Amino acid sequence: MIKNTPRRVFLDEKSLPKQWYNIAADMPNKIHPYLSPVTKQPAQPSDLSAIFPMALIEQEMSTERFIDIPEELQEMYKVFRPSPLVRAKDLEKALDTPARIYFKYEGANTSGSHKLNTAMAQAYYNKKEGIKKLTTETGAGQWGSALSIACAKLGMECTVFMVRVSYDQKPYRKILMRTYGADIYSSPSNVTEVGKAILAKDPDCSGSLAIAISEAVEVAAKNSDTNYSLGSVLNHVILHQTIIGQEAKKQFEVMDDYPDIIIGCNGGGSNFGGIAYPFMMDKLRDNKEIEFIAIEPTACPKLTKGVFAYDYGDMSMFTPLMKTYTLGHEYMPDGIHAGGLRYHGDSPLLGQLYHDKLIKAEAKDQVDVFDSAILFARTEGILPAPESAHAIASVIAHAKELKERGEAKTILFNLSGHGDFDLAAYEEYMAGKLKKINYTDEQLHSGLSSIPKL
Repeated sequence: MIKNTPRRVFLDEKSLPKQWYNIAADMPNKIHPYLSPVTKQPAQPSDLSAIFPMALIEQEMSTERFIDIPEELQEMYKVFRPSPLVRAKDLEKALDTPARIYFKYEGANTSGSHKLNTAMAQAYYNKKEGIKKLTTETGAGQWGSALSIACAKLGMECTVFMVRVSYDQKPYRKILMRTYGADIYSSPSNVTEVGKAILAKDPDCSGSLAIAISEAVEVAAKNSDTNYSLGSVLNHVILHQTIIGQEAKKQFEVMDDYPDIIIGCNGGGSNFGGIAYPFMMDKLRDNKEIEFIAIEPTACPKLTKGVFAYDYGDMSMFTPLMKTYTLGHEYMPDGIHAGGLRYHGDSPLLGQLYHDKLIKAEAKDQVDVFDSAILFARTEGILPAPESAHAIASVIAHAKELKERGEAKTILFNLSGHGDFDLAAYEEYMAGKLKKINYTDEQLHSGLSSIPKL
């Protein structure tokens, strides 16, 4: 019997984890090697050095279980970490469920999302190696905001290519990034060769993360004082986010509870991996019975409809090829408001774990997602980002199932960000203008046909 737990658990800064956890050390099957986009042979560190600092390349290829967080970076983290673990008792009451629902709230920092965890780390390592400027892509704007803040903190320049549909939907994200000194371009843009070529073919292109990545990588590769930063997908990015799950494990000790089900929305894998992988270590090493579920939009169903194959991370095929679940680097998803989940591929770590059936996946439609977001906002008082609301939709569905079965299991999810900059999306929802969106056979065929045949 679980005792009456506290509503919210904060840790003091002395409890901040001093190491990141690397799931690569415990995976039963390691990820397939990255391939050079030129030779199609396994990529070497030198293949990545044009756009990444060596410290991050070493983390990318590491199989050590724990990697130390530098003391200087720990001090930077103390400004906004640890984040709270919250028992969603009012949501439980509204659902009349025996399930115990907890969320790790990552939206209380200046960027409004979990992305600041890796933005600070990436800016720190680049600064240490003499880099003066970072370029990046952003979908909904959380990642661009986080990197802008990190670069301002460390006295670096920042250029952000924001996917056009989100650039138009979320004006206040642009203002936030510019407040921190970043240069923002709607992607596809007219400032890169990649962007110009795409606009010449389709002046009304709504953009994609794959296109924005191509633009950011092009700028980084052409300038020796500039590197590229990625907000998800890659191993070192996922590594930095595991501070979330490690904190949550300590907080569950205070709660005298432990999760049976862990749920996270999934775009490129950083939010899901950040909350899940420290607990997956317990499953892999100690045989803990935990169910892990990654939630994606029906408009971009890479896990539930994609294929496990080598593919490029960007539209212009600049990046190394990675083997994971993909819809094809030319897949163009509809312009849903969850811009951070519109990526065609997935983290190779998550893709391999899903392939090994250690992770489950579900796809949610945006109307159902906003239904759930409204219920959560009215019960728990936090307006969730559209991305995070995908996880909430799944949590509510599973809590209802547990009620039907009379099971009092513990559910944990990562509330990866707030939706205060997404009010236009909520306005459309409340006006009845949001439509159910599924991928079309034409979209799927077009995207999958772009996957290279190796």
